[in-house]
This record gives sequence, structure tokens and C-alpha cells, in this order.
Amino acid sequence: MDKSFLIFLAIPVFFVMILIEYTYGRLKGKNNYRLNDTITSINIGLISRFPTILNLGFQGLIYAYVASYLSLNILPENSIFTWVFAFVLYDFLYYWMHRLHHENKLLWGTHVVHHHGEEFNLSTALRQTSTGFLWKWIFYLPMVILGVPPLIFVAVGGLNLIYQYWVHTEHIGKLGWYEKIFITPSNHRIHHAKNPEYIDANYGGVFILWDRFFGTYIEEKDDIKPVYGTVKPLRSWNPLWANVEVFSGMIRDSFYTKHWQDKIKVWFSSTKWRPKDMIERFPPKDIEFEEKFNPKLDSALKPFLYTQIFLMPVFAMIVFFTVSQQTYTETAFFGASILISSSIIGITLNNNYSILYIEIFRALAVLILIYLFGLADEGLLSSIVMTLHALINLILGFGILFSYQRQLFTKTINN
Repeated sequence: MDKSFLIFLAIPVFFVMILIEYTYGRLKGKNNYRLNDTITSINIGLISRFPTILNLGFQGLIYAYVASYLSLNILPENSIFTWVFAFVLYDFLYYWMHRLHHENKLLWGTHVVHHHGEEFNLSTALRQTSTGFLWKWIFYLPMVILGVPPLIFVAVGGLNLIYQYWVHTEHIGKLGWYEKIFITPSNHRIHHAKNPEYIDANYGGVFILWDRFFGTYIEEKDDIKPVYGTVKPLRSWNPLWANVEVFSGMIRDSFYTKHWQDKIKVWFSSTKWRPKDMIERFPPKDIEFEEKFNPKLDSALKPFLYTQIFLMPVFAMIVFFTVSQQTYTETAFFGASILISSSIIGITLNNNYSILYIEIFRALAVLILIYLFGLADEGLLSSIVMTLHALINLILGFGILFSYQRQLFTKTINN
């Protein structure tokens, strides 16, 4: 009972739309894509699918139990009413799930990754959490209890998420009457903005009606340009760190704070609250409100990184679409390789040449494991592409490091 299959089918369309938006922005002189930001969005999106593929968490078991023993079974599968009702109900539950994930720190930890991006474009929509399997599913239990058929539940969930993709753009203005009923690029820009005038608003997935009903709607103002990102900026391109950064902060504050009640409150407080002694001991960094994290990238690293923009999505999509041909161990192996490689790419974006040694080690380990376990002999397309990815990264890694070391040597001799 999962919507991932629909998402997988939409992935190629997503990337075509990104290319169209990028081209349009360049032609109009309004390009808002940066290499570092875009690569990070893609990497975060790719690794977010693996927890679902690997069936991490208890969602499936609990849904199955509730459907078998607690469901009212009052909604027939062959009724158009069931489809419409399920679609609207899913978005209503999504609103409350989404809103509470912005209001509670523990829940925020599994959602914040979607808001780290300091650009707002279609690639931003790919920034999906890898830890959502922990508890997001709880909010949709009413649908199972009411007896929404599994097929319809999966379909409306997938459609809800796919709809949200197109609203992540700055190139579409206000849409008149449509703004009053549905989520649009204009009112979703407000949701991603960290401006004090805009923050914590517009939580709906498809319908903006819930925000209007429950007092969380804010309209985009012509004189206040949205500034994107989180109030506490991530300042990292590492997709793994993006998924655990808030949890890391909560663990630190809970461990070091002197007051026992605060040790517990840290986990269930609002996203804005921290113990007073922790604010003094670990004060927030003083960063300009509109300052973007954008370290200058050495041109020598760009061939490696541009290659990853194309290789990583191709490799991941082939893994996704051939998962039925893989054993659980093989899928976990592919997922771990993509996770490690994505993190290495993120660190490389900070002009870290030494991390390429780890990528070379990873690529060699992948080739050795593929040979030892005979994955190439099975003819799995995933294994073939993974092998090519490892070989290409080996060549690029060695080439860049050789050039870099030669430059250092030349500079040393000249000095």
C-alpha cells in the first residue's frame, strides 16, 4: 500500500520539466538554478525513495492490521463518490499532517529537509524526507479505518504528491480565481518563504481551502519578495546531514541542558523553542537574512559534478524500475551505494578534493562486491549501470586528483 510506483513513473517527467524551466529561465534572464543547489535537491530526492522500497518502519503491518480488524468498510471501490471523497479527505489529512510537522520539533525533524533549499524551482520539489516513514503514515489511518480501498488510497496519495510538483516555480504568477481554491505557485512560494510576514502558512497539498478555513492562509504580496530556506540555515550540501541535522540538535540540547523537564520538552516543543541555557551555550550563528550558502566551486571539480547530475538519476531510476528483479540485499546494496555517493558529492561541492579519495574507495569497493557476489553475471541492468557509474567516477576521480596534486607540486616548486 504505497504510492511510490506512481512517483517512479512521474520521475522522467519531473526531469524534463526541470530542463524546460531551466531553459526558460536562461532565455528570459531569470535563471534561478545553481549547480550546488540543484545537485543537492536531486540527491535528496533520490535517496528519499529507498526507505519506502526497503519497507522500513511499521506502516505496512499496521495498515494491514487496521484494514483487517478495525476497518468500517463503508466505501465501495467501484463508486466515483469513493474516489472523490478519498481525494478530498487525503488532502484534508495532509493539511493537518503538514501543519503539525511545522509546529512540533520532533515532526519538523522529518520534514525540514524539504525547506532547506534557498532557491525555489522545480528541483526544490524533489527535496523529500528520507525519515518520513517514521510517523507521517499515522495521519492517514482514518482513511484505512473508514475503509478506503487500498488501490484508491495509493492512487489519491500519489496524485496528491504529483500535483504538488508544478507549484514549485517562480515563473508563474497569480492565477485569479484558481488561487482561492487550489494550491498554486504563488501561495506555495509563501509556504517556502522564511520572511516574518510569510512564515508558517499555506499548508494544503492540493486545496488552499483548508488554510482559508483554519486561518493559516497568507497571500503573496507584491512589495515583499519571498526569501527561501529555513530560519536556521543548513549551510551544507550533504543530503545525509540534511536529514538528521534537526535530530542532531535536539540530541545535543537534550543531553547538555541542565533542567530535566527541558530534556524532555526539547523533543515535543514548538520548532522555535530551545532551552535558555542551550541558547547561551550554543547560540545561533549570525547570518545575514538574505545571504545564500554558495561557496565558489573550483572549475576542476565541475566535470565530476556535472557528470553526477546525469549519472545518479539514471542509475537510481533503473534501480527503482527493476526492483522486482532484485533481492532485498541487492536493493539495500544499491541504496547504500547511492546514499554514500550522494554524501560524497555533497561534500565535494564545498571544494573538498580529499573526499574524492573516499569516492574512489567506494567505487573500487562496488566493483569488487559486484564481482564477488556475481551480480554482473545475473545480467541485472542495475548492476551494469552501477558498474559503469563506478568506472566513470574512478576515471574522473583519479584524473581530478592527479591534476590537483600536480598543481600543488608546481606551486610548491615555484615558491
